[in-house]
Amino acid sequence: MTPEEFREAGHALIDWIADYRQQIPQQPVRAQVSPGEVRQSFPGQAPTEAGNFAALLRQLESRVVPGITQVQHPMHFGWFPSNASLASVLGDIASSGLGTLGISWESCPALTEVEEVVCDWMRQLTGLSEAWQGTIHDTASTACVTAMILARERASDFSKNHQGLQAVPRPLVVYSTSQAHSSIAKAVQLAGFGQDNLSYIEEDAYTRAMLPEALAAAIESDIANGRVPAGIVCSVGATGTTAMDPVADIAAIAARHNIWLHVDAAMAGSAMLLPECRHLWQGVEAADSIAWNPHKWMGTILDTALFYVRDTTHLERVMSTNPAYLQSTADGQVTQYRDWGIPLGRRFRALKLWFHLHLDGIDSIRARLRRDLDNARWLAEQAAAAPDWQVLAPVALQTVCLRHVPRDSRGGELSGGALDKHTLAWVNEINQSGQAFLSPSILDGRWMVRVSIGVESTTRAHVEALWQLLRTSAERAAGRR
Repeated sequence: MTPEEFREAGHALIDWIADYRQQIPQQPVRAQVSPGEVRQSFPGQAPTEAGNFAALLRQLESRVVPGITQVQHPMHFGWFPSNASLASVLGDIASSGLGTLGISWESCPALTEVEEVVCDWMRQLTGLSEAWQGTIHDTASTACVTAMILARERASDFSKNHQGLQAVPRPLVVYSTSQAHSSIAKAVQLAGFGQDNLSYIEEDAYTRAMLPEALAAAIESDIANGRVPAGIVCSVGATGTTAMDPVADIAAIAARHNIWLHVDAAMAGSAMLLPECRHLWQGVEAADSIAWNPHKWMGTILDTALFYVRDTTHLERVMSTNPAYLQSTADGQVTQYRDWGIPLGRRFRALKLWFHLHLDGIDSIRARLRRDLDNARWLAEQAAAAPDWQVLAPVALQTVCLRHVPRDSRGGELSGGALDKHTLAWVNEINQSGQAFLSPSILDGRWMVRVSIGVESTTRAHVEALWQLLRTSAERAAGRR
């Protein structure tokens, strides 16, 4: 493809994307396809001859679009916000179009230095001190793997440089809670600790926050039994209920025992753009690492995850490689991001954040976050006041955990397996209808429904429509029992 052919096709693609975004509210929220249906729409062999771009766009429309669950839809309330602001989409296009190679400062000085700039902007915008330095990962999952490796090497006196964990005489333990994101357990496994050395600490029965006294007791017990406390993962906005672990209390315990403390704020980190929300991670300055995803609620398109550390010397000692073919006269004067994470090559992800901040502005982003917080509080108030509805956890941010509990045939509240069956019946009916999308999840052994508010286009009218849909579907399911 020549630059001129690219110009023509690019204009057509941008027009197609703009039309597609305008039409999203008319699409079903959940993909209306069966397993294998998208794959079967493609030929069994790759194209052998060059094709027409207009024909490709038609195939994109007919083959791909039906297989998309519309996370940009204003009636999408599942999982967590996964916004892709069009301002940041332009940054993503610029990143791909520039075709940079990010393996060292020398391979693209602008990539490194723009990343330094936007990471520092985001540090300031979230109220973090100058002690923190950041980089951009693909996801918070990768950032957590990196944090667990940093914890492992601190606790094992840099075992990677010798015989690795196989030669460590005592087991290394990581602490978290059952509310933590599933990527935490995966990171612990991939960093070599082993699932058996991930200790889930008791939580508050209502807030689901980690209990500091239980953490302290577990650490003392492990030390007494010959184990080595190596890492703590503190959740600020845990996935299931948006639980907020008490960072300050946990950080004091970590400091007392020299344990690496990683703060996972993947979704909730966006809230720290609001000064009134920063009390939710009070004590964060005493942590060792932080990860949060602008590609969630804030709205910078995937894959944009921020990872901050205070001790870059430790980070570089653990993660650095210095092959001869990458050495240059700039070494020692510049940041080499290959020594700040797992991959060698990296994309020019900073452009997405720069474009997003420049074109939308932080004031509009903050206004949208406040709108979502207000809508979540409104929904929680409606549910709390309605018969047969329960709000199951504090509404700290934009996630509302709900359960509809109708009466059984004897006049008592439905419970046990019958209640689970009822919950899944009404939420699955909504999801299958395509009118809205919600995430069922298990809390205290029973199914409940998470309503995660935060899509860029979701307004109060959409939340009101959802509340009506919730009541209608739940009551209909109760009547079918």
